[in-house]
Amino acid sequence: MNAATAETAATTASRESGSTPEIAPQRLLQRLILPYEASPDIVPLYIEAEDARSGATGGAFGLGGASDRDIADPGGSPRGASPAHVDVSELSDRHAARIPAHSMRSFGTYFNAFPASYWRRWTPVRRIRLTIRTAGSGHLIVMRSTARGTLQRQESRNVSGGPADQVFDLPLTAFGDGGWYWFDAYAGQEPLTILGAEWTADADLARTDGTFSISMTTMNKVPYCLDNIRTIAEDPDLRELLDVMYVIDQGSDRLRDHAGELDPLQETLGEQLQIIEQGNIGGSGGFSRGMYEASTGGASTYVINCDDDIVLEAESLIRMTTFADFATRPMIVGAHMFDLNNRSVLHTFGEVVDPWRIQPALANPGAEMGHDFALDPLRSTPWLHRRADVDYNGWWSCLIPTETVRAIGLSLPVFIKWDDAEYGLRAKKAGYPTVSLPGAGVWHMSWVDKDDLVGWQAYFHERNRIITALLHSPYSRGGRVIKESQFMDVKHLISMQYYTEAGRLMAQRDVLEGPDALHPSIGTKLPEIRGMAAGFDDAVSRKDQDLYPPVQIDKPPRKGRPFSEPGRLKLPVWTVKALAKQLVKPTKAQAEENPQAAIAHIDAKWWRLSAYDSALVSNAEGTQVSWYKRDPRQVREMLTGAIGAHLDLHRRWPELQSTYRRAAAHLTSFEAWERTFAENPAPVRAQDAEQSGSSGAGATTTGGSPA
Repeated sequence: MNAATAETAATTASRESGSTPEIAPQRLLQRLILPYEASPDIVPLYIEAEDARSGATGGAFGLGGASDRDIADPGGSPRGASPAHVDVSELSDRHAARIPAHSMRSFGTYFNAFPASYWRRWTPVRRIRLTIRTAGSGHLIVMRSTARGTLQRQESRNVSGGPADQVFDLPLTAFGDGGWYWFDAYAGQEPLTILGAEWTADADLARTDGTFSISMTTMNKVPYCLDNIRTIAEDPDLRELLDVMYVIDQGSDRLRDHAGELDPLQETLGEQLQIIEQGNIGGSGGFSRGMYEASTGGASTYVINCDDDIVLEAESLIRMTTFADFATRPMIVGAHMFDLNNRSVLHTFGEVVDPWRIQPALANPGAEMGHDFALDPLRSTPWLHRRADVDYNGWWSCLIPTETVRAIGLSLPVFIKWDDAEYGLRAKKAGYPTVSLPGAGVWHMSWVDKDDLVGWQAYFHERNRIITALLHSPYSRGGRVIKESQFMDVKHLISMQYYTEAGRLMAQRDVLEGPDALHPSIGTKLPEIRGMAAGFDDAVSRKDQDLYPPVQIDKPPRKGRPFSEPGRLKLPVWTVKALAKQLVKPTKAQAEENPQAAIAHIDAKWWRLSAYDSALVSNAEGTQVSWYKRDPRQVREMLTGAIGAHLDLHRRWPELQSTYRRAAAHLTSFEAWERTFAENPAPVRAQDAEQSGSSGAGATTTGGSPA
């Protein structure tokens, strides 16, 4: 396709340099892009306005030197003023930039630097060609970095006149552990215009020339979903690679209810847009449906799983596909996630699953979660230059070869949590690695401001983590999983979070029952869990604190000291005392009539909540308040249940591990999912029955149910 292949203007380059380089057909790997909408909060991801210095410190072999952060911030305070940013008024073109006289612009940014070490590690490419088209006078410097984050000049060139192509042939041999390429441009007495820039490689090195389908799961997020469909519809380069965009609508507010907005998009995309309605069987059910359709349709080389509520950088999908085409073997290629409400902030640079704990962990030593490129640019942040080798990529945007889907199956039927991580681990075992590709990113709501460990989602966190441990933990009896699970039960109980604990106990019992119920219960488990909420004070919420009785502070902190987490040495004794208190009826009846404290969610730590007999606690979003009340009867019953469940998990682990591993191939098979799709059609709503005169089960809007 035009955007995926290009032949550099070698004739122009040779005329300027006086040489006659060998001309080989080139394929586009990555091109310079600038934001569709030049919003100041995302500009630093595309272009910067000043020189940068490496933050790398220390000697060779790790000897000597303080840490990077100590050098950058010896006093432990914020690391100085924010770097200067490009004025958004300069940015009016998607692929070109005008540099004012006596200024410089760097393209050593997240979306425009070239992730050389990833291409060096996972593809046969060993030389790339950078072609920069310029108009005006100035200076170009091609820069590179090492895995330590050291910045090095690769090549420089004066330019004048134009328009003309400046061609740089660059080796990839020295990027074994990390490092990027990029270029900086300096204008002289007059402005310099970068009319475009392309990173290319010999086209015959690509393993394939693939196309993709999209699997987007949506539930009652129509505006976001329509925006993403519109982004796809309006990008001709993307549409050349697209086979079908499958939108799996599992909500009650459906896309087809918004015909005024949907119909023009459907007309534009035609058969490239298929909306499939089905019952709410979670993200794993929605993504599996799209993966199934793409893998049985016969056309697509890849399927890209995408959340509905992302803001898409369309070029990311092209880059993911191109990288997958060049990969030495079929592999999963994921995009990074940026914070939708703080758009220069990267969630993580790459994640692995800690095998001892079966918990997500950052892939790189020294990496940080929630990195802000507006404060600490790529060029000045050493850990961003080391390649991150990952176990999985979140399904907010993740490309999977349809070959892989046919080989290892669809998602585990686990509804909402751990589906993407488990799939990555399973694929890795089968010989399909995962890459989280720098330069491919989307924006998504960050869970930093959520708390999905509390409430109905706690069931899925607990059950799915234990199942993942049974399937993939290399340690006897799951390493630390059982022990940590018991600790979490205690924390929730002493925090008066009985609804959360009820869900966790159900999860443990369901794991012990075995894998046979996973498919049959995927559409019923969530209503069952939510149906329990009315029986627990901590699950009943109101919009305003004033709707509850006033707070009566009859238990101030001891000697006025703030509550603090007990240290490691004191923790065992502290825990015994805290649990003993929970088992005894409150001595002050006042706590039943008035809450003893109002606690903001950010302060609602287990060591603080355990000190009260009742308290008002706000939720993570700040939209609701619940009245937590200590209930010794529930503590006794739940603690007894938790101890029994964990003893059974420990005792039966080898048996359960064998059972789940034997069942895994069937659970993820096309045949099992076909039955689940058929058994979970979209419910017929009142307006549907009125329109069709039918009271039967709902069907797909475009595209049918699998046989």
